[in-house]
Amino acid sequence: MRLSRLPRTPLAALPTPLQPAPRLSEALGATVLVKRDDLTGLGLGGNKVRKLEYLVADALARGADALVTGGGAQSNHTALTALAAARAGLSVHLVVHGDPVEGPPRGNGVLTALAGASVTHTHDPDRASVDTGIERLGRRLAEAGRRPYVIPRGGATAVGCVGYLGASLELASQLEQLGVSPTHLVLATGSCGTQAGLEVGARWLQATYRVVGVAVSRPRQECVRRVRTLAGACAELTGLDVAAVGDPEVLDGYLGPGHGTPSPEGRAAAELAARTEGLVLDPVFTAKAMAALVDLSREAAGPIVFWHTGGAPGAFVPSLGPVAGGRG
Repeated sequence: MRLSRLPRTPLAALPTPLQPAPRLSEALGATVLVKRDDLTGLGLGGNKVRKLEYLVADALARGADALVTGGGAQSNHTALTALAAARAGLSVHLVVHGDPVEGPPRGNGVLTALAGASVTHTHDPDRASVDTGIERLGRRLAEAGRRPYVIPRGGATAVGCVGYLGASLELASQLEQLGVSPTHLVLATGSCGTQAGLEVGARWLQATYRVVGVAVSRPRQECVRRVRTLAGACAELTGLDVAAVGDPEVLDGYLGPGHGTPSPEGRAAAELAARTEGLVLDPVFTAKAMAALVDLSREAAGPIVFWHTGGAPGAFVPSLGPVAGGRG
């Protein structure tokens, strides 16, 4: 495996804890453990930090002097990219869909402003406008003599996925120490890179658990296609001979009113997590994934690992909408 040979910029506080959740387990009647990637140590933490360790290193190896990426106004990815760029001495240029939000920054917008990011709005509510905006901005910077490194929304590339291939090794060691063999690993699936890396890791390690993504941003079939494609690219990049990721498991039915908008089930799940374990979930990603875990716990035959992908800043935004507050 070529994982150790790939350039990596240390950004995360690793390993993140794998914590038993006894009161949540009692409430659900199933054993639940929480993988705390909300504690990755950069900014307010989150899953994007593991990806950025490899993305920033790749940018530096290519001689880049600027990172270009984008997402929604409350994107964890854009905020953490801005902070990672500051750590690496790179400038950062963000493309955000829609129009600027009136008033002072909120949630992840506070972190983005603190990091000194340059922000361009597309004035188009369609999230896809970010993709064309990123490419356009990258070209403009290159024409001006800069050396931009363009990162797609969510850091969802083969390089970014490597962070979660490595995370699978970390989890395997922790499970062995605890003597636990879970049957399911549940996580929120948005841009799909986290699930793709975990899928490759699970197949390589022949893990006992099924990786179960919960669609919280895109239609299920689009998630399935993206996870499959990214997982294949990650396996090729790292030289792993693993079984092909055929149809990754992605659950539908938890999106609620839509992307970037809280759901009643998600709110209830977030309250349950906070009131049993003091666990803070963001309202539009991890809360919806926890709602799926609540349902899954009724049929799971063994322990369940909940992979907490972060998003704490979103918990402090009064209302999240698909344009003003969408994450990515």
